[in-house]
Amino acid sequence: MKKLLIIGAGFAGLRLARNLAGSHFEIWLIDRNNYHQFQPLFYQVATSGLEPSSISFPLRKVFQNQKNVHIRCASVEKIDTASKKVITGIGSFDYDYLVIATGATTNFFGNTDIEKNALPMKSVSEALYLRNKLLQNFEDALTAEAKEQEALLNVVVVGAGPTGVEVSGALAEMKKHILPKDYPELDFSRMNIFLVEAGPRTLVAMSEKASAKSKEKAL
Repeated sequence: MKKLLIIGAGFAGLRLARNLAGSHFEIWLIDRNNYHQFQPLFYQVATSGLEPSSISFPLRKVFQNQKNVHIRCASVEKIDTASKKVITGIGSFDYDYLVIATGATTNFFGNTDIEKNALPMKSVSEALYLRNKLLQNFEDALTAEAKEQEALLNVVVVGAGPTGVEVSGALAEMKKHILPKDYPELDFSRMNIFLVEAGPRTLVAMSEKASAKSKEKAL
C-alpha cells in the first residue's frame, strides 16, 4: 500500500483522511492534538457561550473502524523531501505522498503593536485564554478607579470579517443580557465594543446585503 502522510487534522486534513478511509492507501494523520477543533465556533467559547468539549471531537473515535488510518500526536520539526521523511518530536515518518494541511496563523499585516498586545483566536486554547481574560477584566473593574474601569470594560475587535462580526455580536448580547446580572455593581452602559476594519465595509467577502445588515445591527 502507498503511504499517504497528512499533516494537520483541521477541516482539510480530516476531510481528506475520511474520504480515503478504507481505500488502498495507508494513511498517517499527524496533528499536535488528538482532537479536531471546529473553528467557526471559537468565538462562542471565547464569549462563554459554549464549553470547549462542545466543539472538539476525538480523532480516534472518527476513525476507530478504519484499519488503514493511523493517528499520531506530534509537532513537525522538519520535512526532508529528498528522502521523503517527516521528522517530528516522536520520531520520523516515511511517506510516498505528503499533504500539508496545517491551516493558518493570525495575520497581523505587519502591525507589531497589534501583534504585541492583541489576543488571537485560532485554537481552543487561545479562545479559552481570551474568555478568561475578558472575565478577569470584569472582575478587576469591580475595584478599579473610574478611568481604569472604563478601559477594562471596553473591548476592541480588529477585523470585521465573519469572526469579528460574530465576536462583536456575542459580546453585545453579553453586555445586554448577561453581564448586568453577573456584575450588578458595574454600569455596563459605559462598556463600548469597537469593531475596527481597514476595508470599506464589514463582511467584505460576503454580499453587500449581508454587509449592510451587519452594520445596521451594530448601530
